[in-house]
Amino acid sequence: MAERITIDHVGHRGDGVSIDRPPAYVPFTLPGEVVEAESDDGRCSLVQIEQPSPDRIDPFCSYFTRCGGCAIQHWRPTPYQAWKRQIVIDTLQLAKIDCPVDPIVDAHGAGRRRVTLHARYKDGNTLVGFAEAASHAIVPINACPILDPALDGALNAAHAIAELLKPIAKPLDIQITAADNGLDIDVRGSGPISTALISELSALAAEHKLTRLTRHGELVLMRAPPVLTMSAARVPLPPGSFLQATTAGEDALATLVLQHCKGAKTIADLFCGIGPFALRLATKARVHALDSDAKAIASLQQAIKDTKGLKPVKAEARDLFRRPLVAQELRDIDAVVFDPPRAGAQAQAERLAGSKVPLVVAVSCNVQTFARDAKILIDGGYTLQNVTPIDQFRHTPHIELVARFTR
Repeated sequence: MAERITIDHVGHRGDGVSIDRPPAYVPFTLPGEVVEAESDDGRCSLVQIEQPSPDRIDPFCSYFTRCGGCAIQHWRPTPYQAWKRQIVIDTLQLAKIDCPVDPIVDAHGAGRRRVTLHARYKDGNTLVGFAEAASHAIVPINACPILDPALDGALNAAHAIAELLKPIAKPLDIQITAADNGLDIDVRGSGPISTALISELSALAAEHKLTRLTRHGELVLMRAPPVLTMSAARVPLPPGSFLQATTAGEDALATLVLQHCKGAKTIADLFCGIGPFALRLATKARVHALDSDAKAIASLQQAIKDTKGLKPVKAEARDLFRRPLVAQELRDIDAVVFDPPRAGAQAQAERLAGSKVPLVVAVSCNVQTFARDAKILIDGGYTLQNVTPIDQFRHTPHIELVARFTR
């Protein structure tokens, strides 16, 4: 049964929150709006907007409200950015952390340079697209306006791959990355396939002019090794490699990291991946780069070998969750940079808190785990100087940040 609801504010997940207690959460609504919504098992769905906000704008994507990729396309940029920055402020305040929060940096740039499409088979049809919000159902798509133009052709290639693998009838995840020299695709979920089908996949990759096609990381076809430019280096990409979502996002994060580390002569880059920070830092300082992903480290080592003009860089595969750097290993380090996954870096933060490293620069894609790790550092004697929010996941509640800690 539909009910009339007044929206008070937008919550941290992007839903409008009612003024009632207990609150109702209504997606695609804005502060001050009066809406009609239906509730089903505690979840609300928007029926209609009776009194729209003056800050409401028309969404630019025809799949919006059905596809779960974007939560907010209906809000003017200024209040949207203020809301996103406020997420950081609120989370830090909840953790009893008091520090300046800088203006948000818009780092959407040309758009997302990597995308994972899901392929499913239903009633004889091949569905390729994104999942609905809070659902496993797939919304088939033929275009996505938030993708970097460098991903042109990605959707056509994904549809062709899904159709070719249709006889297997298994759910597929098709990860596509825009490398400097073309599209790099890794297909997961197919399980073992015949030699004949692998040959057909190879022909398909050639037809779509893919730089490389892999299946569960195993090579199907490579026309040229996919590479990505980072500072002065050209880095070979491992299949399915993690990258910052946008080129502008990587540049914004790296610019802040370099600014904060200015003057440091020896730097540890933890959770370094393929080296977006390490390779830039190494133009000015000695770097010890560590990550648990051995393939990422191998790519970074190759880039170091092939790049002239770098200070000494040691790249090492190490699980920093199980074996964080300890105080003795940090003894001669001037600055530590760490950029962990969403789970954060609790074990490493605990070791840093007991060290004498004068400067720590934290990069995070999860404000909650950052606040937890920041509290550990603060309790260990560090001062959080400032936090800069970075918005490379525009139209979603997700936000990155860079923070500077000193002793």
